[in-house]
Amino acid sequence: MPEVSGEFMQMIQASWPILLMIVIFYFVLYRPQKKEQKKRSEMLASLKKGDRVITIGGVHGTITALNDKIVTLKIADKVEIDVTRSAVNHYQNQQKNEQ
Repeated sequence: MPEVSGEFMQMIQASWPILLMIVIFYFVLYRPQKKEQKKRSEMLASLKKGDRVITIGGVHGTITALNDKIVTLKIADKVEIDVTRSAVNHYQNQQKNEQ
């Protein structure tokens, strides 16, 4: 069995805190962010006519039309606005947000 040099052991002992920080970073920051990003993209893909949504700017409305990039929201009687699909933040209905 080959003998492990003292220099190699010192290098391993010096680098384990950095590896530990990388693992912590992955589980605390990167993984949850990717999970939320996936959930948001699924929500944006499942939008349909009649859904009540809230935009990033805080505008509440009902979807009256949509295509790949634009969502038309009815925000009052005879008032409709076009917003980009990515500007939709979440559903007004709490149960749909948790799906």
